[in-house]
Amino acid sequence: MSYKSVLVNIDIDGPIAPIVKAASDLAARLQARLIGLCVADAPMPIIIPDGAALAGEAWQQMRNDIESRFKDVRASFAKSAGSSAETEWRDVLDNPTRGLTEAARAADLVVMGAAEGADSGDLYRSADPGSVVLQAGRPVLVVAKGADHVPVKKAVIGWKDTREARRAVADAVPLLACAEQVTIVTVAEEVGPWIREGVADVAAFLSRHGIEAGSEMIESSAESRKLAEFISSSGADLVVTGAYGHSRLRQWAFGGVTRSLLDETGFHRFMSC
Repeated sequence: MSYKSVLVNIDIDGPIAPIVKAASDLAARLQARLIGLCVADAPMPIIIPDGAALAGEAWQQMRNDIESRFKDVRASFAKSAGSSAETEWRDVLDNPTRGLTEAARAADLVVMGAAEGADSGDLYRSADPGSVVLQAGRPVLVVAKGADHVPVKKAVIGWKDTREARRAVADAVPLLACAEQVTIVTVAEEVGPWIREGVADVAAFLSRHGIEAGSEMIESSAESRKLAEFISSSGADLVVTGAYGHSRLRQWAFGGVTRSLLDETGFHRFMSC
């Protein structure tokens, strides 16, 4: 199991070098092709009487400016990526979230930043991380804010026996194989035999892929808080979880592990759905 191609999303207005260097370093270590992508668009103007022509001209000028900016971003991508991995470039005039999720079909792994956490900012200029995880059909690595490399030393798997979590563990095997320490942590109101069996099965699955993992089982009803506390105390630089075990609307309204992790920008977050 390996990644043959890594797609790095570059926000048109954000810092370019850190995210590209992080993705390039990762692609080189995994011997994967690096695909650079930048997607942005201009909002449709509000048409007022007798102002349609002027509004249309302004909108077209904004799009022309974006296409000009693509050239600058591409040059910065080439410079930051260096020659450590084989690369290719793509830019698209489209909604960033839609453009990124469509381009994900070309890669095994999507790498993106989310400097504002779950709140992605301008939806015409940057992709929404939660929507990308939900729609891409590929695992997504959300890089820590400002990070220019992905050091996988201590990895934590936030385990809950759901389809999404199983998918995430399987998808993350190439990254987990690089880690020096892997811990499976589960938080439940009661840690019964079936939970212990589930964690043991995950550890056995990883062991068959050459990954030795420890485990930590925490009894608590405060899943998000206790998981966050464990991650903080463990010094993890990579957290692997499934996404949206409950409806996304419920998580966005009331919180939840997925949103909490997207809001934590101090470590790398690997998610599958």
